[in-house]
Amino acid sequence: MSLDDDAVEARAQGWRTLAALHARIEDRLQRALERDHELSVSEYSVLDALARQDGFHLRMNQLANAVVLSQSATTRLVTRLESRGLLARYLCADDRRGIYTEVTPAGQALLTAARPTHDTALAEALAEAEALPELAPLVAALGTLTFTR
Repeated sequence: MSLDDDAVEARAQGWRTLAALHARIEDRLQRALERDHELSVSEYSVLDALARQDGFHLRMNQLANAVVLSQSATTRLVTRLESRGLLARYLCADDRRGIYTEVTPAGQALLTAARPTHDTALAEALAEAEALPELAPLVAALGTLTFTR
């Protein structure tokens, strides 16, 4: 293998390792959230993203970017959550073409109840992954990240 081939293979192996860690975490979160709160990971992510905003709302395109879903998938997800009374949509007062999505009080209550389940499942998934030599470096790297709000 040439040096370029080695670099390509290292990136590919890094991606496979990252994907394996992501899949383990998402599976643990999915099972816990569905079991305890009848929420999918994507539904939780939408409620969480909206609840972290001033005013608890975002435009649909901003929400799609925040939860890393396509516009159409986000619309379907918001429609499902809206039918459960967890979200509401309304037209933007400044731009009648814009639609805001907002967490309802019921959505906020469900998110508040689900957050400890999410956080516990995440901690458990990371602890399990940390015990695996191939995933331990990625888990350690996650611990060094800082985020600004």
